[in-house]
Amino acid sequence: HSASLSGLRASAVAQLTRARGHALCSLSAGTDCGAEPRPASGIANEGQRRLGLHDDLPPRLRVLLIDDGAGRADALRDALARLDCDVVGVLDSPLLIHDCVQRLRPDVVIVDSESPSRDTLENLSALSVRMPRPVVVFTDDPNRAVMQRALAAGVSAYVVAGMQPQRLAPVLNVAIARFEQEAALKAELARTREQLAARKRIEQAKGILMRSRGLDEKAAYAQLRRLAMDRKLKLVEIADRIIEAKSLLS
Repeated sequence: HSASLSGLRASAVAQLTRARGHALCSLSAGTDCGAEPRPASGIANEGQRRLGLHDDLPPRLRVLLIDDGAGRADALRDALARLDCDVVGVLDSPLLIHDCVQRLRPDVVIVDSESPSRDTLENLSALSVRMPRPVVVFTDDPNRAVMQRALAAGVSAYVVAGMQPQRLAPVLNVAIARFEQEAALKAELARTREQLAARKRIEQAKGILMRSRGLDEKAAYAQLRRLAMDRKLKLVEIADRIIEAKSLLS
């Protein structure tokens, strides 16, 4: 069992790494936070929905726009309006990213930058941990090292050669789809880790029973199952109780 779970974990990690890498490679070639908070819509609440390149964008997609020195915020806002997106805020300071995402609950974050600054990437990284969202970076910087830092910060799509209005909808769709794929892979990896940890605790409890009661492996496992059924507990829960009792008596 442990070997199979380890294999699942390795597979999930590999899929997650491939998905994140492809998200970049496939697309490379004044502060306003005063709006009242509204419930997140679109992908923020619909984690399992999948979008293709030729699908329409979700209605009234909520977008937070970060002007990181490129000076194209007005053009981006106009292009998003033509796509019926709702620009909920425009920032000129990356230090406010977390607070504005928490308050405005955008579905997507767009960064427009000549080259993403260290402060911007650090704040996007913190956002990816605390309140993950699809993040699109439009930039003029093709440097691979910067791309890799953006990937590590949780960017869903890194688009070189700046913002082109005709590409905006496909880019947003790719970013959303990649974000959802990565979220699903992370959830699968978390489940696999949880299963592996549970299996280790069950094996530990089984070993305690074998040593303390002179049982072989099969008999110890059968006793674990009986104890769990008698007490209407999961196998891992009864294992935790045995481990805890052994610790108290040591």
